[in-house]
Amino acid sequence: MSRAAARVATLLLALTLAGCFHRHSTRPTPPRATQAPATSGRYAQDQDSGPGAAPEIDKIAEPVPKIEPRSRYGNKSPYTVLGKTYHVLPSCAGYDQRGIASWYGKKFHGYTTSNFERYNMYAYSAASKVLPLPCYVRVTNLENGRSVIVRVNDRGPFVANRIIDLSYVAAVKLGVWPKGTAMVEVRGIDPRHADTGAHRAEHRTAMTKPQKTHSPRLYVQVGAYAETANARRAANRAQATHLGRVEINRVRVGGKTLYRVRLGPLSDADAADRVSARLRAMGLGAARVAVDN
Repeated sequence: MSRAAARVATLLLALTLAGCFHRHSTRPTPPRATQAPATSGRYAQDQDSGPGAAPEIDKIAEPVPKIEPRSRYGNKSPYTVLGKTYHVLPSCAGYDQRGIASWYGKKFHGYTTSNFERYNMYAYSAASKVLPLPCYVRVTNLENGRSVIVRVNDRGPFVANRIIDLSYVAAVKLGVWPKGTAMVEVRGIDPRHADTGAHRAEHRTAMTKPQKTHSPRLYVQVGAYAETANARRAANRAQATHLGRVEINRVRVGGKTLYRVRLGPLSDADAADRVSARLRAMGLGAARVAVDN
């Protein structure tokens, strides 16, 4: 599923929540180089890109987390996009997930986000499928140790195996751009308990020193089972695909013992996408990405 189609679905969802037609910004849009397909006709560009010249990242301030009212738009829960239903979390507090990040840039610059703000690729912002709008999270690139605070004000990315879509400038600072994707950790920030002054000072110090990192390992998790027999059956079916090494790990979650069936480690996000699609086609359920350090 293309990012353009996903964002059109997001716009339609936002318009439904608004209950009326919302006119886009009247600011000039970039010249139309090609005729966009029907799925992305509202945009001036067909394919996404960064700006012609890279901005001076050090001169762009990160957002300072603060308490904000929940947006009137973009927080309907549950909601359905492209046939899949999502539930919006009540708060960012306690959110801690690892997965794959992507980014979006010039194609969407100046257009309406899911909470009816304007997307600015030069601001530290992000899109999430489940976090409330707006909220603040710290995103850390597990591959190089770089970290940044972003304000979540949009929905997406509505593609498999992605947990956050970063603005262009956030992607540049984290080293996600121009590569396209990276393994990241996303941690929610609760402004009520954040010492923002000390937090920013600590962050600046961390960003000026070489970061000690461990090479993250990327897996596709076939499922987590309460019974070992079910885990073995799933592992045998996954092994039959010859897509990579399959392992069963015993873990404790919420006081219960589960047996995770995972395939990997894999080389990158593209490999994870291919493996996930193959497993889904075999009827092995909703395989998902897992990242370990």
